[in-house]
Amino acid sequence: MNSDRFKQRTSPNIYDVVIVGAGVVGCALARRFTLEGASVLIIEKCTDILSGASKGNSALLHTGFDAPEESLELSCIKAGYKEYIEIRNKFQLPLLKTTALVVAWTKEQVQQLPNIVAKAHANGITNVRLVDSEELKNLEPNLSSKALGAVLVPDEYAIDPWSAPLAYLTQSIDNGAKLMLSTEISEGNFDGEVWHLETQAQKIKCRTVINCAGLYGDILDKNLLGEASFEIRPRKGQFVVFDKIASELMNAIILPVPTAITKGIVVCKTVFGNVLVGPTAEEQESRSDSSVNTETLAKLQQAAIEIIPELQGVDVTATYSGIRPATEEKDYRISFNQDKNWISVGGIRSTGLTAALGIASYVYKKYEGAGNHHKALSDPSYPIMPNLAEHKKRDYSAPGNDGIVCHCELVSKREIINALNSNVPAKSLEGLKRRTRVTMGRCQGFYCTGELSEITQGCFEQSIAVGKCHGK
Repeated sequence: MNSDRFKQRTSPNIYDVVIVGAGVVGCALARRFTLEGASVLIIEKCTDILSGASKGNSALLHTGFDAPEESLELSCIKAGYKEYIEIRNKFQLPLLKTTALVVAWTKEQVQQLPNIVAKAHANGITNVRLVDSEELKNLEPNLSSKALGAVLVPDEYAIDPWSAPLAYLTQSIDNGAKLMLSTEISEGNFDGEVWHLETQAQKIKCRTVINCAGLYGDILDKNLLGEASFEIRPRKGQFVVFDKIASELMNAIILPVPTAITKGIVVCKTVFGNVLVGPTAEEQESRSDSSVNTETLAKLQQAAIEIIPELQGVDVTATYSGIRPATEEKDYRISFNQDKNWISVGGIRSTGLTAALGIASYVYKKYEGAGNHHKALSDPSYPIMPNLAEHKKRDYSAPGNDGIVCHCELVSKREIINALNSNVPAKSLEGLKRRTRVTMGRCQGFYCTGELSEITQGCFEQSIAVGKCHGK
């Protein structure tokens, strides 16, 4: 990437950039490079976007108060947070202003609280402060009386983990980027100027490859470069979701005092009106085993009840797990192979949802600094995203929605059909669930699956073949 040869006019048959992986980071990178004027192709091996590590995140917007000082992760979190706040209204993305509390349960943990505040201030998050037990009780009346004190982080919030990356990618597509799903790179070679990538469907040419393959990022590096600068060490995180009534029992995101290994179990409201508990941190060999364990889930449920006793008796409506692409180091593993026009974006763990926009800007600046120049779009379009957040107006209350299909999550027929016909349409039931929350309520689809099957009959096959589905 260090040659002025890229200043020449781009061939219509050669993409400036191919991004491998349509997770949250890949979607953010597609948006940034498209807005900067590059011709972009996103390749995803799964049938839909956000199908890998991104599907198991905890949906929080982090300030970076506890990130490693002067780390790449911290700078990307802060930049990503700032940009999300700046652009979210253009996309109409929701933000649930919860705040966060790092709660101490032992005398030893109380002694660590001043250090957490000091670290936050060193990281530039200066409104973080100590909270004694009396104020903590006022802030969180339903918190267990065993809580001894806390650190208040005013600007930690809950967001929609699916609509944000979908917005980034939709904006990319609307402004000229291309997306290929169910496509995997089998091999490739670099001729000194252009990458020649082979997939099961066709050959693709591009000038730069950006590896955002998540859990398989190191494997892609090894297959196409011969070596990888990092090693993925999969880390499973299991979650429990309490019924919507639980959200009335808390105000803030409840965080534990972290350890050297993990940030610990979080109890928080979601924008969808539930209460989420998790994740665990389980090292494993498998990159695909996202199964849940009954005993582990029971422990998570009990841990939540110990934090908020009134959760006792509240139904658990869903459980799930995600796999984080951890590596042998704590910081992000972003590297630039200038000799081969290859950028690896690896090791993006639990903070990736917040940091994605910051990562995208960081990578583009490095790319541009290596001699790659494009003409930024002067007036890019901003697609309006459908709202799934409980604290904002939903489609079921608007006229002409064709009725409610999923009564647990109040999903209208219009929302389902729109998700099947958007510029980044749902290509699977899982993708449709993430776009609408259909079947994700307390009955888990027991009552609405029949009608949903009628609406989507043939749609996923048709959408894979021709890109659109009109529904019934």
